[in-house]
Formats: sequence, C-alpha cells, structure tokens
Amino acid sequence: MSKLTRRSFNGLAVSALLAETVIPLWPAASRAAAPDTSEDLTTLSVTEVSARIHARTVTSTELVQALLTRINVLNPKVNCYITVMGQQALAQAAVLDAEAKAGRFRGPLHGVPLGLKDNIDTAGTRTTAASPMFKDRVPTEDAEIVIRLKRAGAVILGKLNLHEFALGCTGDISYFGPSRNPWSLDTVTGGSSAGSAAALAADLVFGALGTDTGGSIRCPSAWCGTVGLKPTVGLVSIRGIIPCSASLDHCGPMARTVEDCALMLGQMAGYDQLDIFSVPSQPVDYVKEMHQPVKGFRLGTPASFYDHVEPEIEAAVKQALVVLTSLTAGVTSSAPLWDGLPGGGTGDAEFYHHELIEKYGLNYMPPTRPRYERMENPPPGAHVATAADSAKSHQKLAETRRRIDAQFNGFDLVVVPTTRLQAPKINDSLANEMKSASSTSSGSSSGKIYDWFTSGGGCFNTQPFDAYGIPAISLPCGFTKAGMPIGLMIAAPHFQEGKVLALAYAYQQATDWHKRRPTLTADTPVPPIIEGKPESKPAEVRKEEETKAAG
Repeated sequence: MSKLTRRSFNGLAVSALLAETVIPLWPAASRAAAPDTSEDLTTLSVTEVSARIHARTVTSTELVQALLTRINVLNPKVNCYITVMGQQALAQAAVLDAEAKAGRFRGPLHGVPLGLKDNIDTAGTRTTAASPMFKDRVPTEDAEIVIRLKRAGAVILGKLNLHEFALGCTGDISYFGPSRNPWSLDTVTGGSSAGSAAALAADLVFGALGTDTGGSIRCPSAWCGTVGLKPTVGLVSIRGIIPCSASLDHCGPMARTVEDCALMLGQMAGYDQLDIFSVPSQPVDYVKEMHQPVKGFRLGTPASFYDHVEPEIEAAVKQALVVLTSLTAGVTSSAPLWDGLPGGGTGDAEFYHHELIEKYGLNYMPPTRPRYERMENPPPGAHVATAADSAKSHQKLAETRRRIDAQFNGFDLVVVPTTRLQAPKINDSLANEMKSASSTSSGSSSGKIYDWFTSGGGCFNTQPFDAYGIPAISLPCGFTKAGMPIGLMIAAPHFQEGKVLALAYAYQQATDWHKRRPTLTADTPVPPIIEGKPESKPAEVRKEEETKAAG
C-alpha cells in the first residue's frame, strides 16, 4: 500500500479545481439581463420572498437573476456551489411566473430559489458527493425530495459543496476544493453540508437542503451563523440521496431564520412508501406550530453536553439560557439523556461503499481513502465487522430510538451548545486530516479518520441526536471575540418539531444574532490554502525531492 502524502493530496485537489471551477457559472447574456436590485433581493428571507411573490411585487425570474449575479462574483471566493443550474433555474422561473400571473400558486415555495446539497440526486444534472469517484455522475431520476419541492413550486438553483460523501464534520475534504466560511475565508464552514451553510451566510441562496448523519446540518449552521433543522428520522424522504449511513441519515431545511425552516419543512415532510426509512405522518402547519406559546416549556440542560466547552461558547450559551429562562418555565432538570448509544450503525455506509469500490476502485480523496482501504484489506489482527456486529448495532439503534422519548421526564426540550469548539482554520484542519489519514494507512491509527466522535470534533454534541432520531435545530446565539458565530441547539422528542421551532423562534425574536451578516465584496481577498498549493509543500517533502534531484 503506497503511503499517502500531502503532495498527492495537493496534486489531486489542484487538478480538480482547475478542471471544474474555471467554467463560467451561467451564460453571459443572462448576466447582462440581471436587475440592479440584486444586492437588496438576495438578502431577503424565504418567508419575505414568498410574500413578495404572492403579492406580485417581485418575480421568480428577478430573484434567480439577482442570485446568479451575486454567485458569479462571490462563489469563486466562498466555493459553495459545485454546479450552478442557471439556465434550468431561469426556465423554471419563467413557467412559475406565468402561473403566478394567472393567479395559480402551488404553495408558499412557489418561485423561491433553493439550493441542494450535492449528494441529492437531480435528473440530468450531475450529483457528485464531492468525490472524484462521482465527478461525472449524472442521475436519470430526481430524488423524492426534489420531486416534492418542484411540485411545491421551488426553483432548483444549483448543487452545493460538501465534505466528500458526507463523511466528515469539517467540510474541507472535497474534490472541488473546500468551501470557505463567509465570516472568515480562511476558516472551515463545518460539514458535511458545507456549501449549504456557506451559501446562506453569503446571501447566495434563500434556502437550502442539507443532510445530517452526525451533525452535518447543525455543525455548519452553527459555524456559519445560520439556522438548520434535523427533523425526526424518517419524516423527510432520503430516497435518491447518496447515503452516508442510511439508518442514521436525515434530510432537513437550512435557512437564515427559524420561520424559513418551518415554512420549508412543511413542504418537505411526508411519507414515501418506497423509502424503507420513511415513517407515516400527517401534514403539519409548522409555521402555525412555531407560533405556539412557550411560557410553559420546561428546559433540560444535560451536563455531559457542556463538558470541555470553550469559554466563549460557554458564555454565549449561558447567556442564551438566561433569555430562554425568561421566556419559559426555566431549566427544570439536568436532563440525563440516555447514553447507551450504538456504535454508529456503520454497516449502512460500508455496504454502500463496498459496491462502489467493486465498480470504481478506491478512487477517493486521500483523507477518505484509508477508511475504505482498511475495510477492503484489513491489517493483520484488525477486527473485521461481521453480519452479527451489524445486526447488533442496528438492534441497539432501534432500542435507542424506542427509549429516548421516555428520558424527557420533567422537561420538554433540551438546550445545549451545538459545538463545543470554535471552527478551525482550513489549513490546520487539512493538515490534521492528512496526518490522520497517513497514520491510518500505515496502521498506527485506531482507524478513526474523521472527527465525528472525538471530544475535539465539531460533531461531538450533535451526533447523539442522529442516533436518537429526534428533531434538533441549531440557531445563532452569539459571536466570538474574533467575530465568528456560535450556535445553540434545541431538541425535543420524536415528532415534536413544533416545540423545537417554537422555542427557537421565541429566542430568535428576543435577540438579533440572526440579523448579522458577514462582509463580502468583490474586493475581499481570498487567503491561500496551503495544503492545496503545490508551491507550499512541507519542508520534509521539499527536502526529499531535492535529495532525489541531487542524486
């Protein structure tokens, strides 16, 4: 087995960027037709856009053009889009504008441009999972959630960057290069729904879809200062979404406000008979549920989720609890949530990737590859997971989900920090992931390449809620001294999205954190990514090359 090097990672990342990101984002003729009001329109929320479309004070075409103009300027800096579907979006918008002019509206999302995480299949448009393995993959069918959104009148604007195959919480491992945090372009977005959160923070889309297996909606929402909801498992169909670990996978709305997530969820939720993880449910008006009184809500603060929290995050969350206590019945329990969690339910991911490897080989990004090299060729003495192991894991997962609701005894919702740590710098994160990948391939690591379950990882607080399968939302609750967002997470028992949204909305109304925007302009400099620049090779690599050249 060849040793992974930073040099090999650099070459692959740079060649991908040169091959894929210098293509014009949308036709020049369409750019020239864009309105002068693009900056004003792009800052609107989904709720505001919906209201204006229904009042016929703005058209879907104007909204799409405004976003495309801004994308053309800022996406090269933020790198949140893998594929911009400009022509298709304008064609969709034209049809929806004609319907609106005739007084026919499909619903609250009629004409609203949305973005999709690029692990969600779109017929005729590539869906890559940010992997070299799928860089040219073009599905023939839409995912069920895309069919549902189109039926509701949403315009699909493009496909958003992510951590390769949704397998990490940093968002920086992508064949198309890392997404950048709009609040600080040298900082990670969080993952795996990296592009979704970055696009929202940069005003490059009104609403987006993410997926969440260990925290992939909530972690980037926290680090990018946006709002993201992981609904009850099975409430939103995952059929047609490239799996990370199917038994833990969720699909949910991401937006800039709580009310936007409520509005979007109402159009996303619904039973899918062909999705084996889908659960029967009745239609719910989540916007109405969001407005329910919260004065009687009792809050829990599970102590284990507050361990090893960085001081600035701890201070912001404590202040948020002061606000929430004034709005509710207060903190009534330390909420010792059941911690008998399964080992991750990884059998789903291994099964999917085993079939991919048989077809494509180990054509992953270097930090991802060792995980599957070990799976296909376990080192001597390594435990090889069996069918019995997988069955036990899934049984434990089912038990977890049956028991968790009963743990809400004496409290209605829990409130915790979304992440324990601030977002790291991209260069530091890439270096750590390459170091981890190298040690794993040499057999000196435990095999945990990514940061899902480590105390220093972005997903440490979020991942239990995927095992629980209960609804959880992240929303802004403050900023660090360096000006980076801090996230607050609220969760409740299964199918209690209404309570989660209500408490989050009440907090949002009592604060103004969600109103803050990063400053991004055409002149904003883009810091170099050291790990992605061949001229920035590590000293040991340069020395090795110089020695070979001299010999």
